[in-house]
This record gives sequence, C-alpha cells and structure tokens, in this order.
Amino acid sequence: MISTETAAPFASAPPEVRLVKAFETPFQNAIATARTCYSGKGIVSDEQIDIAPEIAPGAADGRDAEIALSIYGAGHHTTLQHAHFQFALSNVSRQVLWSFFHAHPFYNSEQVSQRYVTVRPDAVAVPQLPEPALSIYRGLVARQMAAYERLTALLTPEATAQYFARFPARRKPAERDEAKARAVRREVKKKTQEVARYVLPVATHAHLYHTVSGLTLLRYWRACRQPDAPTETKAIVGAMIDELLRLDPRYRLVLESPLEPDRLPETSAATVDVTRARRFVDAFDRGLDGHTSVLVDWSARGEQTVASAVREVLGLSRDELSDGDAIARVLDPRQNRLLGESLRLGTHSKLMRALMHAHLTFRKKLSHTADSQDQRHRMTPGSRPVLAAHYTGAPDAVTPTLIRAAGGESAELYERTMVETWADLNRLLDADVEPEWALYGLPNAVAVRFTESGDFLALHHKHAMRLCLNAQEEIWRASLDEAMAVRQQMPHLGAWLLPPCTPRALGGTHPICPEGERFCGLPVWRLDLAQLDRVI
Repeated sequence: MISTETAAPFASAPPEVRLVKAFETPFQNAIATARTCYSGKGIVSDEQIDIAPEIAPGAADGRDAEIALSIYGAGHHTTLQHAHFQFALSNVSRQVLWSFFHAHPFYNSEQVSQRYVTVRPDAVAVPQLPEPALSIYRGLVARQMAAYERLTALLTPEATAQYFARFPARRKPAERDEAKARAVRREVKKKTQEVARYVLPVATHAHLYHTVSGLTLLRYWRACRQPDAPTETKAIVGAMIDELLRLDPRYRLVLESPLEPDRLPETSAATVDVTRARRFVDAFDRGLDGHTSVLVDWSARGEQTVASAVREVLGLSRDELSDGDAIARVLDPRQNRLLGESLRLGTHSKLMRALMHAHLTFRKKLSHTADSQDQRHRMTPGSRPVLAAHYTGAPDAVTPTLIRAAGGESAELYERTMVETWADLNRLLDADVEPEWALYGLPNAVAVRFTESGDFLALHHKHAMRLCLNAQEEIWRASLDEAMAVRQQMPHLGAWLLPPCTPRALGGTHPICPEGERFCGLPVWRLDLAQLDRVI
C-alpha cells in the first residue's frame, strides 16, 4: 500500500487542496482508449472496462488490469492524458509554484496576481523551525511585509508622475473630477504594488486553479522530492493524489512511490557553497554585458530554412518566391491575416508551422517574480537553477526601474531591505537551518539566471504578449533585448517580432489595441522598437 501521508511542513496555515472538476471514470477511460486502438468493433466505452476499484498496486487481476499494467510499463502513456483534473490550491508558496508546479509544459493555472491584489501581512508560509531560527525567520518576513507596505506609499508620487507622462490628457480631468481621480489612484496603486512586491518573500502565499492530466499527476508524485521545495511539494502532491484516489482508487494499480532524493540528479546541488556560487554568478553576469537577455545561439540557416519550408507548403520554387518574400508571406500581417486574430492560430496553420524550423537560445537574468511570469510561456522552456546552488551569501537582487527613478527614501528602503534580508538568511544558515527552509525567505527580487530556448513561432507569440507596454516592466525589457538581438542575426525574421498592436494595425484589424480600456497610452504601432522605453 502506497501512503501519501505527509506531516504539515509549516507553522503557518497549511496548503489546502481540493479536487473541484474531474472525469467521472478516469481510469476506465484510459483503458477504454487503449482497447479502442485494437478494436475492430468501434469505440470501446468506459462501461466495458472491468477493473476492481480496490485492486492492489501492481496486481494484475483480469484482462483490463493486465492491459493497464502492460501499457504503463511499456511507456504507452498517452491513454492517461485524456482524463483531466482541476484542483483549487490555497496557502501554497510562490516558491513551490516556481520550482515545481509551473516548471514544466503540461498544466494550466490561473493564480492570484501580486501585481493587482494587495498582499496581506499574514499571507506567507512559515516553516516549522526550532528557536531561535523561527524568531529570525518571522522577523525577516515581518520586515519584508512592512517594507512592501511602505514602498507602495513611497513610490506613489513617482508612479503618478510617470502615469501622467504616459496619459497627459488624464491629468486635468482627474484634478476636476473625484471619480476620475479615484480611477487614476487605482491604476497608480497597481503600478506601485507591482514594484513593491519585489521585497516580498518567495514564501508568500498564492491561491489558484491548477489543471493537469492523470499522467501529469502520476509524474508529479514520482518526482515530487526534487529541489527547491521538496517537503512542500510532497505535501501538496500527496494531497492531490489522495483526492485522485478518493475519486478513482483504480489508479493505485499504476501509482509508484516518490523517487528518493538520491535518485534525483539535482539533489547534489541543493547545498550552499558561497565561494562556488560567487564564481558562477560573476562569470554569468559578465557574459550578459549589462543586458537582461542575450542571444547566445541560433539556427545558422534559420531564415533560409523557414523560407524553404514556406515554399514547400505553397508548392512554389525559389524562382517564384525569394527568401525575403517567403518570410513576408508568413509574417507580414498584410499578407497573413491570421496574425490579427485574438486566438493564436499559428500551430494550426500549415504555413505558420514553417516558423518552427528556426530556433533561438537566450541566456538571461530575471528576478524570481519576473521569471515566474516568463516560465508561463511553456513553448520557450528554460533550464532554471537550483536556487541553493546560486546563493552567494550577499544581496543578489534585481532593482526595478521605478525604484531607481524614484531614488531617495524608496531606493534607500529597498537597498536596506535587501541587505537585512541576506543578513537574516545567513543567520538562518549559520544556525544549521536546511537551505530548503532558509531560502523561503529570499525576496521576489532575487536574481534567477538560466538559459531559455524556443522556435521562432513560439517566440513570435511570446513577444506579441510581452512587448506590450502593459506587460510587467522587467519581462518587457528582456523581450526587447531579445527582439533587437534577433534583428541583428536574423533580420528578415526579427523585423516581425512586434507588440500585439502593430500586426493588427498593419493588417487592418480594429480596434488596433487589443487591450480595450487597458490601452497603454502610446500609439506603439507607429513606433519602432528602438524608440521605446519605460519606467512603469
């Protein structure tokens, strides 16, 4: 019998897991789909599958159970992808979401935004630590929460000035009309919260809907003890598995136990060695040369390969369609009206799939909070680090542009918070607190260094979202770095890495801005990327 029971790892409110939507007979459906592959009589229904609900793990009892074990053991796992399960997760840390639940392509999440929702002071995971470590940790978190509230207020004058610089026509109406003034204050508060959250700990709670297939759930349980947050991960996934087995105990037939940490290749890096980390960090940052993201590899003949693929789709020769014209045929919105659609149809278009043949790789440094958004672009995956392996023992944080623009007390508070945060983290580690628990106190601002790759079709979609001035400032800046770098190496392709409004303007789609009342305030479609800059 496999037990998923795990002691609550936190002194604070424990993670909450509820299964809210699911297939009615998920495991029978998996076997029904398998048998349908070999059925000469048509579709095999779930009702035709006979597996005892309480069958023991790995015990074949009847033909259908034998089929289940056989296809599972052989790796024929697509049958387990049909059934999906939607969970409501509460009191889960941002750290566990970044390190595990959002670190792969096969999920969907909708989670509370720290950009637009004020964070409560008690909304944070507190590990079960002995004294005096527990007091150190609580003091660290309390100071971060206080700094968040104070920064939200301190940044308001600069954020207001930047807001009216973007929307000058709104200043006088706001001065005359209290309703309009309140609307401005709401928008400015979102901008200040977006930046103030950088001082919050990665232990800050989130709540979300999280939907995965049965196959992903089985993978979760097998891999749940990998760093950076193995104890919290195991507790959450264990609760998800409990919910699954309550719905359909037949999954016990193929459910394997979690891998021991020594079977996971990342475990050896989950220790702190500040000397080693400093050497790595210094070398990595020198390679960035002041940029957020640097293009380090690309398809040597990417443009020619894409152009050739376009001609293949259309049945044309090079004499009939040059490389430049072929790329324009697929990427110029005046010729390809799919680019103006709200639904992203690129992977469903024969022509646009030609863009998958050009690949690009970037080396980049983002804050933990910006990378938590960047990793949601699952078609441009990254090899993200074990955070303990990058811990240098000294403040290692990204400073938002608004903090630098505001200067004064805002910048002083931000810098002091980072210094005090790392001092307390070092105190926790010196008190023999495991890195897993100590690093829950890292701020959202902590730098995350990694390499990220994707094909041009995926990058084109990502940049259409993140080159919008409504995108979070740091990820926008990384996308701008990337777009300009691609222009240099692949000018015919790079010319079409654009914010979402520009293809709509070129293709005659209205309204030009797809954001409606969230319009950024600038006619970006009339500007070249090189002309753009921003503070908020």
